[in-house]
Amino acid sequence: MKHFDEIELRKILEKLYNECNFKELILKDPIEFPHRYKSHLDIEVAGFIASSLAYGRVSLFKAIIEKILNIMGTSPYDFVVHYDQKKHEKFFTKIHYRFNSVEDIRSFLIVIQRTLIEYKSLENLFKKNFKEEDINIGKALSAFVDTFYKISANMNINSTSFKFLIPNPQKNSPCKRLNLFLRWMIRDKDVDFGIWKGITKDKLVIPLDTHISKISLCLGITRRKSQDWKTAVEITNTLKLIEPEDPLKYDLPLCHYGVSKLCNKKECKDCALKKI
Repeated sequence: MKHFDEIELRKILEKLYNECNFKELILKDPIEFPHRYKSHLDIEVAGFIASSLAYGRVSLFKAIIEKILNIMGTSPYDFVVHYDQKKHEKFFTKIHYRFNSVEDIRSFLIVIQRTLIEYKSLENLFKKNFKEEDINIGKALSAFVDTFYKISANMNINSTSFKFLIPNPQKNSPCKRLNLFLRWMIRDKDVDFGIWKGITKDKLVIPLDTHISKISLCLGITRRKSQDWKTAVEITNTLKLIEPEDPLKYDLPLCHYGVSKLCNKKECKDCALKKI
């Protein structure tokens, strides 16, 4: 049984979408970083690094991503493929962020490097396990992550903090940052790149964070309070009722509505969403 009014929900979501200044939001979002590049491979690598570190306060994680990409110069792809730990070690001695140490960052770059050498691109690796009949990208994402884990295990990289950078939906993680990366690569509208062809937008799963969770509960999009993979899928499936071919159309407007603290009151009666 539905716990929301579909007509009213559509009205709210369309209002948020139509009022969203996407060009302005790029500068407040980690997608700012891959937008600096033109090559698909550079966009892919910069996007993967930026999305993987996009946790915590925006100003803090953007500062770290900025430092890493500045070291990489004009081509993140070329830098990572030719990354030499001994040669480049000095550049990363002070780069760490919250749960992730200097060693985690170095290990992350090496694992990406091994992946690119073997598969030529992250797109090739992901598509290797994606099937058109899949309900969503969940299975392909699990296989994608497992490949990184196998590469890291062969290099004796098994720390929990390293794996935090690449979570796994099989363990019911919402995989917010990985789903964010996939949205950027697959969705081809607004700020997203759509450079990975052959995977339709309706296969994506929403990047679930505290903002999406809170607003989704408020609007009746979900009743699940846990921020996990099942909740992310449920929210996505509800959004498909409104926009079947492109459910993540509303992700950025919803997320930044929460980030802006417009949805930060203990009482919802004054919230702009409730006035519609």
